[in-house]
Amino acid sequence: MVRRKDIDGSMSVPTFYGKELRWKREAAGLSLEGLLEGIFYGKTYLSDIEHGQRRMPLDLARHADRVLGTDGFFERHCEDVRKARRVGHAPYFEQVLEAEKRARTIEEWCPSLFPGLLQTPAYARAVVQATHPMSLDEEAETKVSARMARAVLFEEDHHTPAYWAILHESLLLDPILPPQGMAEQLDRIVELTERRRIVPQILLRKCGPHPFMLGTAKIMAFPDAPPLVYTESLHSGDTIDDPALVEEYRKSYDRLRAVALSPETSLSMIKAAAEDYRNGKQPDRLE
Repeated sequence: MVRRKDIDGSMSVPTFYGKELRWKREAAGLSLEGLLEGIFYGKTYLSDIEHGQRRMPLDLARHADRVLGTDGFFERHCEDVRKARRVGHAPYFEQVLEAEKRARTIEEWCPSLFPGLLQTPAYARAVVQATHPMSLDEEAETKVSARMARAVLFEEDHHTPAYWAILHESLLLDPILPPQGMAEQLDRIVELTERRRIVPQILLRKCGPHPFMLGTAKIMAFPDAPPLVYTESLHSGDTIDDPALVEEYRKSYDRLRAVALSPETSLSMIKAAAEDYRNGKQPDRLE
């Protein structure tokens, strides 16, 4: 018999909410399937909510209150949980936070910044402070901490998605940190690559016109749901689920991958750039 995983309600607002939901469900003598009778959600979805890993939709919260006789408790507090889940992140990023944890594969194209999942605290802090120059220090640190927390995806005891990142050469050559900070940022990418957690590719400046000259993309595929694409601009982001449009992004990304350097050559280039920064040198462009 598989041992049931305990829920630590002290970890966060979502886990406290989820633990209360499980306690009420079990006190009512209901299985996951039993609570879901009459509403179109799967038991895995409900289990994820109980473990604080997914948000509670309003219709499901109302259904739980009705079945469990909880006088509107879950409806009243589901928005509090949603806000707690996205602390340090913009509201438009909420769906991505949830999707990353369930993804089977994540593929990113970031022409101007190292992706958030790969950033060191110093790099993330520089980005946050440049983007929000009027923010108080504690507000900036909340954003940095939230970004760092997402990297739990790459830890040994976590389900790790297959992660692929295509990075523009300018990220290596145009530093936004002092040399030691840039070396640490590049070392982070090397470390994740050598632990076989990510696959990076470098797109050279001199590659000429390429299939993804406009915008960014995070393409996420799931074992139990259709794929999603997330694109982002300065103060907005958009999650795309239209199958035809997702397929167009998929094709553009595959073509971009074809014109980038191989993963092996890319890793060597990242290592060389990190060593240059450690030695106080500006990395050379690959000609």
